Amino acid sequence: MSQQREIKIGSCRLANDRPLAVVAGPCIIESEKVTLRIAAELAAVRRRLNVPLIFKCSYDKANRSSVDSYRGPGLARGLKVLRRVKSEFGLPLLVDVHSVGEVPRVAEVADVLQVPAFLCRQTDLLLAAARTGLPVNVKKGQFLSPWDARLILKKAESIGHRDLFLTERGVSFGYNNLVVDMRSLEVLKSFGRPVIFDATHSVQLPGGRGDSSGGQREFIAPLARAAVAVGVAAVFFEVHPRPEHALSDGPNAVPLRELEPLLRRLLAIDRVVKRFVNN
Repeated sequence: MSQQREIKIGSCRLANDRPLAVVAGPCIIESEKVTLRIAAELAAVRRRLNVPLIFKCSYDKANRSSVDSYRGPGLARGLKVLRRVKSEFGLPLLVDVHSVGEVPRVAEVADVLQVPAFLCRQTDLLLAAARTGLPVNVKKGQFLSPWDARLILKKAESIGHRDLFLTERGVSFGYNNLVVDMRSLEVLKSFGRPVIFDATHSVQLPGGRGDSSGGQREFIAPLARAAVAVGVAAVFFEVHPRPEHALSDGPNAVPLRELEPLLRRLLAIDRVVKRFVNN
């Protein structure tokens, strides 16, 4: 395995051999009130568990199943809300970018730029994100093998950017279904960069509801436990106070009240795994 790189994001230090970090937040900004409520609870969870936590939320979801689906408040209004999250709760921000033109403005607010899975091979977008100098998280596309992700790293390395990490979010298995190959985590780790396991999008059923995606929430916890047992830098969760009423990705979101008990179990597994790995 390659030497493992550590990436600093605010006060968080991400590495596959360091204590587990968490990336969590709502799929999309539904309103300022709901977003700040979730941020407040996540900040409290971070404090109670003493866990590195990065807040994830999108101001726009450009890849919704239907043209009628809610996309978010847009760039200007969305960044205003995210600034409040950062200033009021001190949470570092991970934010999606969907086009090269968005990157400079988002980079003024975000601590991490995220390239969504469907766009992971878009060279211009990836390089624009890398040129900001910020850490970049790339979600491995549902259509890629884990070894193909090495080419994503090479694109960033071509301009001298090394603070890039990879997220596993499952791979297409026939129509409207995803599966997770835990071997993928080991392959991605072999590239020497922090690896995140996206436990909520991995149980998504893309287009499973016809005009929207479904999900199998009951498998979030077991898959997260399995990934932490393999040894990863962080686990990614979309959360919502009432997932059944969420405007995006509700079927595969963790109810906010259930996150802390789940994290307690994952942190316990992580301590055991990392103790063996590091000794």
